[in-house]
Order: sequence, then C-alpha cells, then structure tokens
Amino acid sequence: MYTILDIETTGGKFNEEGITEIAIYQFDGHKVTDQFISLINPEREIQPFVVNLTGINSKMLRNAPKFYEVAKRIVEITEDCILVAHNADFDYRILKTEFRRLGFPFKRKTLCTVELSKQLIPDMESYSLGKLARALGIAVSDRHRANGDAMATVALFKMLLNKDLDKTIIKDAVKIEQQSKLAPNLKEIIEDLPSETGVYYIHNANGSIIYIGKSNNIKKRITQHFTNSNSKSKKIQLQVATVTYEKTGSELVALLKESAEIKVNKPALNRALKRSKFSQGLYSSLDNDGYLNLQISALRKNETPITTFTNRQGAISFMNNMIETYDLCPKLCGISKSKTSCFRYDIKACNGACIKEESAVDYNKRALNVIELNRYTNKNMVLIDRGRTIGEKSAILIEDGVFKGLGFFNLNLQINNRDILSTLITPMDNNRDTQHIIQSYMRRNKRIKIIDLIQKS
Repeated sequence: MYTILDIETTGGKFNEEGITEIAIYQFDGHKVTDQFISLINPEREIQPFVVNLTGINSKMLRNAPKFYEVAKRIVEITEDCILVAHNADFDYRILKTEFRRLGFPFKRKTLCTVELSKQLIPDMESYSLGKLARALGIAVSDRHRANGDAMATVALFKMLLNKDLDKTIIKDAVKIEQQSKLAPNLKEIIEDLPSETGVYYIHNANGSIIYIGKSNNIKKRITQHFTNSNSKSKKIQLQVATVTYEKTGSELVALLKESAEIKVNKPALNRALKRSKFSQGLYSSLDNDGYLNLQISALRKNETPITTFTNRQGAISFMNNMIETYDLCPKLCGISKSKTSCFRYDIKACNGACIKEESAVDYNKRALNVIELNRYTNKNMVLIDRGRTIGEKSAILIEDGVFKGLGFFNLNLQINNRDILSTLITPMDNNRDTQHIIQSYMRRNKRIKIIDLIQKS
C-alpha cells in the first residue's frame, strides 16, 4: 500500500518552513482507496514568492486547521504505507519537522518519483513534475497546488509501476506489508483479486516473487492454484504470502509482460516451464519450376520462419485455412503427397499449379499474400488493443520488424506521433518468444487494430 502526497509550504529558512496545504492519496497499486486534502494554518508568514507561485495567502488560511488538528488523520492514512512523492526527500523532511514540533517521531519508508522516473524513463528533457507530465500526456490541474500535483503524481506512479519490469517497487512493498501481517489466509487473498485480464505475481514472506502467470480471469486462476493438488500448486500453497497483480485489459499485453517478466525475475516455480512454447514454423522456397512452396516443419536452427506455431496440429490447421482462403495448392503447401494432381484439382477447387496448368506468376501472387499477412519483417506499425479502463487503449510498437515494447495511452493522444509513442512505451526485448506471441495473437484476433507508421527519415 502506498500514500502518494504533495505538500505546499510557507518557504523560508531550512527546517523553519510550515505546511500551508497537503493532499494525500492512499493507493493500493491499482486505485485510490482513501484521501485527505486540506489547507493548513502554518502559524507563520508565507514568503511572497510562494504566494505568487501557489496563490495561497495568509487570508485563505486564517480559519484553516492547524497541523496538530490534522496530525492524527495523517498518521492514520499513512500507517503501514510507503510514502510516495515527487522529490520525496523534501515532503518527508517537512512532515517529520511538523511532527517533531509535536514531540511525535514520524517514520515511513519513502519512494521518490523523480528518481524512479530517471531509472524507468531515461533521457527525458526535464524531470520536473509539470514538464514530465506534459511529455507523458498526464493532465495536471491546479499546478503548484497540493491536490493537483498529488493527482498528477498518482498518474505518474501508475505509469512507473507498469514500466517496472523487474518488479522492484512491488517486491519492496510486499516485504514491508508482510512484516506486520500474520500467516496468510488463502481465502482472504482470493477475495481481494479482480476477475479481469492481467499478470499476477505470487510472493513469499520475504516479498520475493516465486511464480508469475497470466490469465483472462486472475481471481479464477489463483483459485485454481490454491485448490489444485498437482506438485506446482502444492508448492505455491506452502510458500505463498500474498498475491499482487497488474491489470492489462489486453490479453496480448498480458502474454508479452508474462514472458518478459519471467525472464527478468526468474521465479523459482516458473523454471520448470519449457523454455520455448512453440515448435513448428512456416517456411517458403521456390521449386525448380519457379512456384512458391510453403512448408510446415519443425523449427530450423539457421533459418527464420515466416511465423511460428505451438504444435504441428495447429500449424496444419492454419495451412488448411490458408489453402481455402487463398486458393492455394495443397501439394505446393506440403499437405498433399500426390505425385500427380492434388485432390482439390480433382474437385475443381485448385487452379492446377500442381501440374503447371496455372502459371507460377499468378499462383505466386496469392502465396506471397499469405507470407506478407503472417510476418512483420521490416514493418513499422502499432497494434492497438484493449486498455485497462474505459477511455484507454494498449499499444504494441513494432519498428523495422522488431518488437520495441508496449504501453497504454489515453484516446485523446495522437498515437501515430513517434515522439509521444517513445515516452509511453516501456522498452522490452525482441526475441523468438515475443515474435511468436504477437504473430499467434494476430492470427487469432482479426479485430486487433493496426496503425502503419511512417518510416523514419
């Protein structure tokens, strides 16, 4: 659990400042669960430059509560939470100073979104909250007022959580929470989970991730882990302390994040999984007569497939569908072993490429359509899929046929703008797994939106 906050002060000498306004949002990693917003009478003068910056003056604060009147509420809303702020050292120092004046030792673990942004969104022009929010498409209202800046920090922190592939932020939070909890009750863990698409992380009592999975219904999948009697489920049931999750909306995003984060975190109970989830590939070659042949075969070491398949049965089913859709010859697709004409020619469903009745030029046009449809070599495009909320979409970026990463965007943004895309996208590795996941998903989901990008000059 986190408390994301922003504080406005009187300005003045170091450790002599007073708080004029505070906004605190309690955040569980997905949504705001509590909030506290208040002007505060600092019982001291406000520096003129601060009045000009924030618009807060002494007259506005005359009837506001003094700090000791809101101190209890601040303690309650921040208890057992990690304190998150943009330049957290400043906000935490001011809070500790105010509590010290009351004779109360205020201690919380902190996270700074400035430092996190520098790690997870490198090479930005500026890391000030206003400029960073503008570059990332985060709306900010009431800049330099506690509530406006705190709300912007909540949105920024959500984005940072999504970009944190090695899950350092979540693991530290789990470790702190487990220190104040008794042994986990599996039923209670399940009750807090959503019945939505996303990636889930099973943690032990030290906060370490022991298993990462993906599901279209996280609650249902975790229930299966906790009730099944197979070897892996029994190990999970013995070691689990808590389960965290990340909603993705899109199944494709969940599949890509699961694959990448297993590679980064190497959870103990994921290691028994097969290194590769696919075994078959689609290949092409020209025969001696100039006809383009398509073949399904086991993956070849030194040859890049057009696309890949989980098993041979799925690959053959795909090939039969392509034959029907594009009027291809089963013999030239490796499905028919006939030494003369294929079966489809005999029923007048093949144009006769198998016995050279159809020209290679005409036949190859249709075969090339199949190849172009099922590979994205040298393509520049964004795949648009469901987002986590209404008004949001997910984006998967491919440049020059290489998977670059993924992110989420508001429908108001120009997603075909490469500069905006580069700030929204969490960079991820391109490998055979990601290629298979993307190609397989595109085959199964014809409704996914594809935006072609203009090639960089």
